[in-house]
Amino acid sequence: MKRSEINRTIQEFIDFAASQRSHLPPWATHAPAEWARTGHEADEVRRNGLGWDVTDFGGGRFHQLGLTLFTLRNGPPGGSPGPDRKDYCEKAMMVREGQLTPYHFHFSKMEDIINRGGGRLVVKLYHSTSDEKLDQHGDVAVQVDGMRRTFPAGGELVLSPGESVALPPRLYHAFWGESGGGPVLVGEVSRVNDDARDNRFLEELPRFPAIEEDEPARFCLCTEYPPGPE
Repeated sequence: MKRSEINRTIQEFIDFAASQRSHLPPWATHAPAEWARTGHEADEVRRNGLGWDVTDFGGGRFHQLGLTLFTLRNGPPGGSPGPDRKDYCEKAMMVREGQLTPYHFHFSKMEDIINRGGGRLVVKLYHSTSDEKLDQHGDVAVQVDGMRRTFPAGGELVLSPGESVALPPRLYHAFWGESGGGPVLVGEVSRVNDDARDNRFLEELPRFPAIEEDEPARFCLCTEYPPGPE
């Protein structure tokens, strides 16, 4: 992805979230130079991968295959001792019309996907087989706002604003914004997120894109924080 596209996408997320009366922490708009001046008070942000994450899954077609995320809180993958340890995660996401997040599941993480506002979110569901393929036959039962609903393999659940679904581990899901409804502000509440070890994409895809530096970065991605002053 080009840095200019990442800069523009993050600003569009900030503006869209504000239009839905949802606001991000003050440090969400910090520039790299400000992060370089920020000391150990931000260790949790750096250590646990909080903040911006923009990906095209290596496809180079961000508006068709991609996702913009902001991790608000997360515990350390693998856990750590101490009174401040978190065993949960929360994210906000902007999903555009027809913008696909491809089939994947999580080995350990259970998550709730919540439509916080905007258009409608389409979620397609399959069980995984023992060899981690799509189960083309088994019905899928999930909790939708505490109500059990059952879908055939590959069934599509459509979430309107205010609706949510609980996704257990090893359940394949793909999602996108419904055509004609505009972008969707999506929330995720889950167990600790570990992108390095807990994701299984049906097709092997890079989780983080290579970046072409065609203009200066306006924001730091969650993988880019400078260490800060000693």
